[in-house]
Amino acid sequence: MSSEELDLDDLERRMKGAVAVLKSDLSGLRTGRASVNLLDPITVEAYGQSMPINQVGTVSVPEPRMLSIQVWDKGMVGAVEKAIRESNIGINPVTDGQLLRLPIPELNEERRQEMVKIAHSYSENAKVAVRHVRRDGMDMCKKAEKDGMSEDDVRVYNDEIQEMTDKYVAQVDKMVEAKEAEIMQV
Repeated sequence: MSSEELDLDDLERRMKGAVAVLKSDLSGLRTGRASVNLLDPITVEAYGQSMPINQVGTVSVPEPRMLSIQVWDKGMVGAVEKAIRESNIGINPVTDGQLLRLPIPELNEERRQEMVKIAHSYSENAKVAVRHVRRDGMDMCKKAEKDGMSEDDVRVYNDEIQEMTDKYVAQVDKMVEAKEAEIMQV
């Protein structure tokens, strides 16, 4: 196996993917203020299929502690309201015609601690994903060594893969620390 076959760019792309998933997971965690990303994981049964809320209405943040959804189809208002109530994000929508208002309640200390635990579990999943990519890279190095690559080249590739892993794990830690500070902010 030649050194060109050890695709470090692919490993880095996969590690970036794990960090991107963490970023989207963390953006869906509710903090004390409104964010349109809060509704990203919620899907609505519409027209015979499951659709994200932003595909059945316009989501906006009119106030720091309020979300609003302007539903495009009058028949979908009930389905959107039901999806939000069943999503277990702790928000009760107020319906006003085709407009749904979602007041964001203040988080109590216990709920904040719970959110921090969820954020840490998301970060742990991201770290595991990064480490799986690292393991795949190390396995490729071992296979390349068996196929005739020199030990020095294998050592260089292993070191590069480890540096990449450390970089992305540090990035995950930094992201979750920032989210924790955001959640705990009163």
